[in-house]
Amino acid sequence: MALRGARGTVSGLIALVAAGVAMGPAAQACTRAVYLGPDNTIITIRSMDWKTNIGSNLWAFPRGMARDGAAGAKSIRWTSKYGSLIATAFDAATADGMNERGLVANLLYLAEAEYETPTPGEKRPPISISAWAQYVLDNYATVAEAVQALRAEPFYVVAVMTPDGEPGTVHLSISDPTGDSAIFEYIGGKLVIHHGRKYQVMTNSPIFDQQLALNAYWEEIGGVVMLPGTNRAADRFVRASFYINAIPKTSKETDAVAGAFSVIRNASVPLGISTPDQPNIASTLWRSVSDHKNKRYYFESTRSPSIFWVNVSEMNFAPGAATRKLTLAGDAVYSGNAATQFEPAEPFKFLPASVK
Repeated sequence: MALRGARGTVSGLIALVAAGVAMGPAAQACTRAVYLGPDNTIITIRSMDWKTNIGSNLWAFPRGMARDGAAGAKSIRWTSKYGSLIATAFDAATADGMNERGLVANLLYLAEAEYETPTPGEKRPPISISAWAQYVLDNYATVAEAVQALRAEPFYVVAVMTPDGEPGTVHLSISDPTGDSAIFEYIGGKLVIHHGRKYQVMTNSPIFDQQLALNAYWEEIGGVVMLPGTNRAADRFVRASFYINAIPKTSKETDAVAGAFSVIRNASVPLGISTPDQPNIASTLWRSVSDHKNKRYYFESTRSPSIFWVNVSEMNFAPGAATRKLTLAGDAVYSGNAATQFEPAEPFKFLPASVK
């Protein structure tokens, strides 16, 4: 179900792609896709692409945490219903993660995002974009539950500038152990939601409606004939969409996870890539693979020789349990199950948004 037409008019954009005309990549980028296998084998993959080091770490948050939306005195406030394992950006925003019910949230850059301007006398509370994904992980067990609640727009979202001076404009994808997915975007100040299992893939520009139309064009050509190979968001969308459905579908965990990793690596951007006319291309800094069925969160830094994972079911999410951190900054290397290597830490503060 799309709450806005998924086949908007993009003939001019398709013509450019068909002609092979290069369009400049977004300064920041990412890719997300969902593997839909047999026997409830559901795996969400994502890459984090950014042009500077964003100092990501992993954090484990228990149930019962008192939160606020980091958007001033009138921010939305809540108490977390579910524990979660998350990856940060700048240790000031939740960029990615899985909660104890197997719901996964991924924030990806979207240059075209325009958040609503509250009218005088606005009664709804604000929330900083830095806390948006965490709010979802804290409060919802399924995609359907989140869509129903967020469609009512219980808050309005406020954008931020990132610590490295980039606009913090993003869109949000969520997925759950049933394979259900939803994409949330703010376009022209209005919330647009795409909800359904078919919404497996998301990248960056253009807006999601147009990504779908571009992908439909390439589906007509067929992935075994030709696939676009650049690091542009539209090209990564097409490759991820083709490969996530072309790889074998299996309920064998090791094979499914290996296949999922192979797809997200194919949609990644080489580390440090630069050209004379495009010196600020975002590189893939890390990749995550979230196994919903087994509640296992895999993490791969492009600077590390090893993949490691965290068995989410092994984390202590009981109310009153300590917040715990696994430090990745500084090129730390982990392998195997790192659940026992988290250390107690004070929770980070969400990047605050300025509300007038």
